[in-house]
Amino acid sequence: MTLRTPRTAVVAMFFLNGALLGIWASRIPAIAATHDLTHNLLGLLLLCLAAGAIVSFPIAGRMVDSFGAAPVTRAIALAYCAALILLGIAPSIALLAIALFLFGMAHGAMDVSMNVWAAEVEKAAGKPIMASFHAMFSLGAGLAAALGYFAIRAGTSVPLHLATASTALGIIALIIASTPWASPRSSAQKGSLFAFPTGALLFVGLIAFASAMGEGAVADWGAVFLNGSLNTTEAQATLGYSAFSIAIFAMRLIADPVISRFGAVRTARTSGIIAFIGVLTVVAAQNLATALSGFALMGLGYAVLFPLAFSRAASDPTMSPGRAIASVATLGYGGLLLGPPVIGFLAQASSLRLALLTLAALALLIIAFAPHLRKPSN
Repeated sequence: MTLRTPRTAVVAMFFLNGALLGIWASRIPAIAATHDLTHNLLGLLLLCLAAGAIVSFPIAGRMVDSFGAAPVTRAIALAYCAALILLGIAPSIALLAIALFLFGMAHGAMDVSMNVWAAEVEKAAGKPIMASFHAMFSLGAGLAAALGYFAIRAGTSVPLHLATASTALGIIALIIASTPWASPRSSAQKGSLFAFPTGALLFVGLIAFASAMGEGAVADWGAVFLNGSLNTTEAQATLGYSAFSIAIFAMRLIADPVISRFGAVRTARTSGIIAFIGVLTVVAAQNLATALSGFALMGLGYAVLFPLAFSRAASDPTMSPGRAIASVATLGYGGLLLGPPVIGFLAQASSLRLALLTLAALALLIIAFAPHLRKPSN
């Protein structure tokens, strides 16, 4: 049995994408301390990351159309690894901002291209497997965040940690992902470079936005919340994102049969309710155990929403799968990357606990818009 198949190639890319984000998340407190960043300044820097991603979405979509999803994903993966290394060695706030912009560009571009590649492989497989790919993203993020705990305990410096981890993971993932795959190419999609969802896809994109804003907030503020609001150690603070990611991974492993049994709409509504309860649990937490249970509930709630959104986008009758996925990704991953700086600004004006309540309101939006995830009948 060969390890290098189209499905394992996509799995490797999703795992790498999540792992690099998890590594970054585990060292945010250390990087913030190194540069003496306030909540407000950290929020501004995270806005650079968001800006980089937003700039990359339409560019990545056009690149995928022109050169194919598989080769574009592999090329961007190299740039993503290099950008993470730059974050660790940035000597000033200005250069850190530039590094975050590049990191955001690589992250956003790879998210678009690898999801298009995943849709191609799913179509060839003839069965729902999108959730399993997203599970590998969560596994990568959770394991990388957990390993960050041990790296911190071992006294590993941020530059050494980021450089060795990204290099090793990048080499392994790219070897696995080097299997041949003939990605479709299209020059038919002319129009404007920027793709934005319209009609029913707009509501699908808003569900993705709400879910992604929660994911981004936990990734970039989870450790800060535990470290600052609950006075945990830096090493303990990494456990919040780890618990969140592992819960997402566990749910996504069983997501396909759950969706098949209960349907996309009921699954999404229940997910929104669970996410809502999770946010309230985190905000009300007075100890580490309660906060970790809240983060885990948030993970269970958000787990299936992105796979559902991309699956619905790929079946849209008004747009090609690639362009539809890119348009939903624009809104969805905009939430992933715009969410953290918004939380930062709100935290600066009030408190981090109150700022996180924004996620509870967005969970209610998920519940309201769930019917738009129903696939159109042929």
